[in-house]
Amino acid sequence: MSAKMFCQKLSPFWVMNRLVAVGHRNLSTTNPLKAQLTVRDALNSAMDEEMERDETVFILGEEVAQYDGAYKVSRGLWKKWGDKRVIDTPITEIGFAGIAVGAAMAGLRPICEFMTFNFAMQAIDHIINSGAKTFYMSAGNVAVPIVFRGPNGAASGVAAQHSQCFGAWYSHCPGLKVVSPYSAEDCRGLMKQAIRDPDPVVFLENELLYGIAFDVSDEVKSKDFVIPLGKAKIERTGDRITLVSHSKSVGTCLDAAKELAAQGVECEVINLRSLRPLDEETIIRSVMKTNHLVTVEGGWPQSGIGAEICARIIESMSSSSSF
Repeated sequence: MSAKMFCQKLSPFWVMNRLVAVGHRNLSTTNPLKAQLTVRDALNSAMDEEMERDETVFILGEEVAQYDGAYKVSRGLWKKWGDKRVIDTPITEIGFAGIAVGAAMAGLRPICEFMTFNFAMQAIDHIINSGAKTFYMSAGNVAVPIVFRGPNGAASGVAAQHSQCFGAWYSHCPGLKVVSPYSAEDCRGLMKQAIRDPDPVVFLENELLYGIAFDVSDEVKSKDFVIPLGKAKIERTGDRITLVSHSKSVGTCLDAAKELAAQGVECEVINLRSLRPLDEETIIRSVMKTNHLVTVEGGWPQSGIGAEICARIIESMSSSSSF
C-alpha cells in the first residue's frame, strides 16, 4: 500500500497509523435487512444483461465457459448463451487477446477475460499497440469497443508475480479507459457502461472482493442502470481531510474514517471508480474544502495513481487563486 500526504495541519503519521491499523480488518459490513448483491453476481448479471441487449457482445478467455470462470464470474453464461458467445480459449493470452481486438475492429464487442491481470503482460502488445492506438492511427475510422477484465492487485498467498496492481500501468496509456471498481454497485454500473463504450476499457477487479456482498438499491438492479466512466463517488462526506482511493482500498479508507470520526476527525472518502479518465474536479473540490489529502492504493508508490493526483492538485494550485 502506498500513501501520499498533502498539506500539514493534521499529523501525517497519525492519519497513516489509523489507515494501517484498519488495513487488515474485514471490509465495512452492511445491513443484512437490505437487498444485497455480491461483486461476483454484480459482474455476472451485468454481462448477462448486456449479452441479451446486444448480440455482438461475447466473452472469451481461459475456462470462462464450461468451468464457469476461474472465479465463477461467468457462471451459467455458457449454458445460457452457448459456444458461439462464451468461448474457452487455450492458455495463450497473446493469442486470444489478439483475436478479441480483431473481433472488435470488425464490429463485435468482446469481453476478454484474463484469469489475472498479471497474465495480461503476455498480451500487452495487443492491448496497447493494437487496441489503444488504432482509433488514433486510423484517424477515427476504426473503433475498438472491447473490455479487458479480470482480477488485479494483491490477493492471498499468490506471491510477487501474481500480486501487482496495474492501475498506474494502464492509466498511463492514451487510448485506454481504465476502471477500478470497489462495490457491487460500481461493478454492475461500470461494467454495463464499459461494454457499451466505443473505446477499449481495462476493467480492474479485485479477487478478494468477489464474494463480498454490498447493499444495493432497486435502481442498481435495473437493467437500465449504468455509471458513467470518469466520475468518482463521494462515499462519505467530511470536512477535515480527504481520503482518495480505488478498488479494495476504498474499504480501508471507510474503516479508517469511521475510527477517526470517533476521535472527532471527519474524513471525506472519495471512491475514484475510474482511473482514466480521472475525476480531477471532484478531488480538487474536496481538497479545497478540507485542505488535507491522503491517497491510498494497492500499487507501488513511484509514478502511481497517488503521485498523479498530487501532481494535478499542485498544478491546479499554481494556476488558480481559489486555493
